[in-house]
Amino acid sequence: MTAFLTIIGLSLKVAFFALLWALPLGFVLGYVLATKCFWGRRLLSVVVMMPLVMPPVVTGLVLLYLFGPKGMIGGLLAPLGISFAFNAAGAALAAGLVALPLIVRPIRLSFEHVSRDLDEALAVAGLTPWQRFKMLYAPSALPGVVAGGVLGFAKAMGEFGATITFVANIPGETQTISLAIHAALQAFDQGDLVVWLCVASLAISGLAIWGSEFLLSWLEKRLTGRRAVRHV
Repeated sequence: MTAFLTIIGLSLKVAFFALLWALPLGFVLGYVLATKCFWGRRLLSVVVMMPLVMPPVVTGLVLLYLFGPKGMIGGLLAPLGISFAFNAAGAALAAGLVALPLIVRPIRLSFEHVSRDLDEALAVAGLTPWQRFKMLYAPSALPGVVAGGVLGFAKAMGEFGATITFVANIPGETQTISLAIHAALQAFDQGDLVVWLCVASLAISGLAIWGSEFLLSWLEKRLTGRRAVRHV
């Protein structure tokens, strides 16, 4: 039971910290890709979506080459005592990167549904870009943020390939649910642990999806109420 609780706790911790850095970045990327026109926009979109279609092992190798002890970025961070390879921080980095496309996509779609005519009308009325963002873009993006956050959290919870390649499978340090199931399947006496981990994974995922549906419904009613008040 101790091992089970340790794995669940570590998985939730890794998924939380993965979301902590990936969700704000996904929000910014979704806004930029949906509302700005600039040279390299399509290239940026391709780069953002690459972790979704690349083999996760390749993503892990890229992270290892960049953030490993002798990597391009990891080598610069090592003298500062900052390390991502083979620890929980690296697991959160890998999980967040793989989840990033699933975070960006719904947020970007939410921003793309904002009426450009209404935005131009507000600009003509004298509202600053920040005021228009708060009044128009931010409320419209909330459903996308919720959907992206849930998808990103679920993906981070279940991430396997990039994590095991970048930070290995270290019990108590980087061994999340997927890695623990993989390790337990190699043994012949840990069938019960595999079953309990699968049940826990299904329960956490189902709870997250149910919570997102409830929150989306609440947000829809709230936004609908605000629009009705403005029209009165």
